[in-house]
Amino acid sequence: MRILVTGAAGFLGSHLCERLLNEGHSVVGMDNFITGNPENLAHLANNPRFEFIRHDVANFIFVPGKVDAVLHFASPASPNPASPYGYTNLPIQTMKAGALGTHNTLGVARAHNARYLLASTSEIYGDPLEHPQKETYWGHVDPIGIRSVYDEAKRFAEALTMAYHRYHGIDTRIVRIFNTYGPRMRLDDGRVVPNFIQQALRGEPLTVYGDGLQTRSFCYVDDLIEGIYRLLMSDEHLPVNIGNPAEITILEFAETINRLVGNKAGIIMKEHSRLGDDPQRRRPDITRAKEILKWQPTISLEEGITKTIPYFKKKMGLE
Repeated sequence: MRILVTGAAGFLGSHLCERLLNEGHSVVGMDNFITGNPENLAHLANNPRFEFIRHDVANFIFVPGKVDAVLHFASPASPNPASPYGYTNLPIQTMKAGALGTHNTLGVARAHNARYLLASTSEIYGDPLEHPQKETYWGHVDPIGIRSVYDEAKRFAEALTMAYHRYHGIDTRIVRIFNTYGPRMRLDDGRVVPNFIQQALRGEPLTVYGDGLQTRSFCYVDDLIEGIYRLLMSDEHLPVNIGNPAEITILEFAETINRLVGNKAGIIMKEHSRLGDDPQRRRPDITRAKEILKWQPTISLEEGITKTIPYFKKKMGLE
């Protein structure tokens, strides 16, 4: 297939482009580099089956030639206001990527009669009252809170995708992505994985907000990309959670990072999260992925972090 991937220079987008090329497909990558990094695609530049278009998906999209599939991954994704790339610092761009970008990419899929895959997020569940979160859960979201620019953009994107599926008959898929980590994350992303790894590599104490008992479920990027590829190749139209159901507290996660890096500086606790409506628990129910896609994660947290540390060392100039 010839596949359009928006957000191609991002953490997930670049891994996805790589996987699609390895499967023998041709890829048209698209990014405007607001949060994407050109370095993430540098190793693909000489691949004859890879093309790149610098473009903002909020504007009308034209791709010359046949397109067989569209994967919409363009959006800021970090919730951290301390990061210049966080969606709270790019609120309008985030909403445009989720709303106008989804509309424009669905337009490409409709024009080419192509299959379509939307990258949605566990954030559509908000601070969940159901645990773990199933795809049938409608969520607990503040529509005007600081996170709403991302949460509501993705909720709208899902609604629009299903509208195109039901009204225009577009062959759509929706993946709800849970916390993912691995090489090519931005060092200044502001999320917990890059923050902790960098603090540990610098020999600093790891900063944990609140009591550290809030939980996350971390999925290594290779596992996530496998699930997304299987979804793309399936006939499933309803949302599917892709993530790792192995739940861990932030405090336990900090201790794990310190142990794997060999950091003796310990942990410091700070009173409040930097984002007021930070979800307290996050864990996917992946029953549908297991049944429909025959998928479940295979890489443990310790193995994944061990695979990720060398990337941060290199980027920090420590090797």
